[in-house]
Amino acid sequence: MNIDLRVRFSLMVITVAFLALSVRLVYLETFKGDFLQDQGDARTIRMERIHAHRGMILDALNKPLAVSTPVTSIWANPSELPTDSAQLLRIADELGIPHERFLERVTGARDRNFIYITRHLPPAVASRVLSLEVPGIYGEREYKRFYPSAEVGAHLVGFTNIDDTGQEGLELAFDDWLAGKPGKKKVLKNLHGEIVRDVLPVAEAVPGRALQLSVDLRLQYLAYRELKSAVAEYGAQSGSIVLLDAESGRLLAMANQPSFNPNNRRALDLDAVRNRAVTDVFEPGSTVKPFTVAVALNSGDYLPESVIDTNPGFFKVAGKVIHDPSNRGEMDLGAIIAHSSQVGISRLALTLNEHEVWDMFRAVGLGEPTGIGYPGERNGYLPTRRDWRDIERVTFAYGYGLTVTPLQLAGAYLTIASGGIRRDITVLEGPVREGQRVMPTEVAGALKDMLARVVTEGTGSLAAIDGYPVAGKTGTARKIGEDGYEDTRHLAFFSGMAPVESPRIVGVVLINEPDARNAGGGKIAAPVFSRVVEGALRMMNEPPERASSIAQATAHTGGST
Repeated sequence: MNIDLRVRFSLMVITVAFLALSVRLVYLETFKGDFLQDQGDARTIRMERIHAHRGMILDALNKPLAVSTPVTSIWANPSELPTDSAQLLRIADELGIPHERFLERVTGARDRNFIYITRHLPPAVASRVLSLEVPGIYGEREYKRFYPSAEVGAHLVGFTNIDDTGQEGLELAFDDWLAGKPGKKKVLKNLHGEIVRDVLPVAEAVPGRALQLSVDLRLQYLAYRELKSAVAEYGAQSGSIVLLDAESGRLLAMANQPSFNPNNRRALDLDAVRNRAVTDVFEPGSTVKPFTVAVALNSGDYLPESVIDTNPGFFKVAGKVIHDPSNRGEMDLGAIIAHSSQVGISRLALTLNEHEVWDMFRAVGLGEPTGIGYPGERNGYLPTRRDWRDIERVTFAYGYGLTVTPLQLAGAYLTIASGGIRRDITVLEGPVREGQRVMPTEVAGALKDMLARVVTEGTGSLAAIDGYPVAGKTGTARKIGEDGYEDTRHLAFFSGMAPVESPRIVGVVLINEPDARNAGGGKIAAPVFSRVVEGALRMMNEPPERASSIAQATAHTGGST
C-alpha cells in the first residue's frame, strides 16, 4: 500500500511539473516570444559583408589589363583564441610567420574582437589554414587585383591598395565606376563563429562596371619595348612615349621608363610610379617652331616659300648670340623648320606679334589640360607678360621659357594632323567629342609639308619609315642646373605623324638625359619613333605608300636639332 501511494504521489508530482512547464512555455511563447527570439538572434545571427567584384579594365580589343581574382583573408577574434600557444603556432607555421611576431600580434590584441592575420591568400592556402579548426580563426572572401600586362601597362592602368581602392592611374580616376557596391546578408553562426547557413540577403553586392580603353595592348607592348631599349642603350635617366589616333584623339599607347610591376610592390620605388607622360614638364625646344611659323602664315605677310636671310649664321639679340651650326644663308620657312634654324626662327619671331604667338601656343593646347583626366596631370606653363623683351620673344618662339608635358605636345601635333582642329585626348573607347578649329586648314596642310621636309632633307631623317611618309620635328633642349642651362644635360625628343597625307598616328618620344654628347632628338628619339610607328601602322593594317616614300627612304642626316 505504501508503495502504491508513493507511485501515485510521484506521478502526481510529474503531472503537476509537466503542467507547470507547459503553462510556462505557453506564457513564454505568448508573451515573451519576440523578446526571446531577439535575444537568440543577437547571440547567433550576424550581419556579413559581401564584397563586390571590381570591374575589369580592357583594351580596345577586349584584352584584360586589370582583373579581380577571388582570395581569402584570414582574421581572428583574439578574445576567442585558445590560451595554448601550441595551437596558435600551428597557424603561424602554416602561414610562414615567425612565432614570436605572431604571438606578439595576437596576444597584444586580446581586448579586441577583430584583427587581420594575413590578407589575400589563395583559396587553397586559406583552406589549409582554416582546416586546422583553431578557435577564433576565420576566413573572409575578398578580391585581389591582378595586372596581366605587369610593368608594360603599369603607368597606364595604375593600381589599387589592399582594400581594392584605386590609388594611381585609371584605377584612381575611375574608382567609383570600377568599384561597385558591397552587399550585406544575415547569417546564422554557431558557438565557434562558423557560418551555419545564410538567413536572409539584406543588400545584394553590385559588381563594378568594366572600363574599356582605346589603348591597343599590342601597340603598348611595342612602345614599351622600344622605349626601354633606347633608355638602356643611351644610359638615360628616363623616357616617355605617347601614341594618339590622329583621326579621333584616342590614346593608343603610353609608356614610361623606369616602370614598376603593380603585381609586386614590396620594394616599390616611388619615383618609378608617376606617369611621366602626364606629370613631368619640360621646355619643348624646337618642337614648337612649327607653331611660330603658323602665326607667320596666319598673318598674311608670309607664304611657305617666303625667305628669311640667316647670314652670317649667327644673330645677336640683347647681348645674346644665337647661332646655327653653319651658315645656311637664305632659307624659306620650310627649310627653317627642316634644318631647325635658330637664326631663321629668331629673325621671323621679331617680325611677329608676340601675343599672337602666345595665343597660338595656347590654342593648340599648351599650358592647358588635355582632357584625358589622369590624376596628377600637369598643365605646363606659358609665361604671361604685358611687355616682352626681344630676347624673350625669340627664346619663346623656339621653345624656351615655357613647359609642356609629352601628352600636351602630342595633343599640339594632333591639331596639325587633324587639319587645324584641336581635339580633347581620351583614353576611353566610344564616341568622342567634336573638336574646335584653331588653325586654318591650309595652314595646317602647309605645316605638314614642312614637317615632312624635316624627315626627307633635314634633322629627322632617322624617323623615316619605308612605305609610310613621315612628318615631324626633332628637338633637343638643354636642362637647367644651378648655374643656368648646362651643355652636358639635355632632353632629346621627336614629335611627328604618319602617313603625311592622311595621318593615322601622332607620336611623341622623349628621352631624358641620354648619356651621349651631341646626341639630340634626331639621333636618339627619331629612330624610336620610326620603329614604333612603323609597327603600329602595320598592326592597324594601314597600306604602305611605296611611291611617295622613296624620298624618305633616301633621306640624309644633317643640321641642328
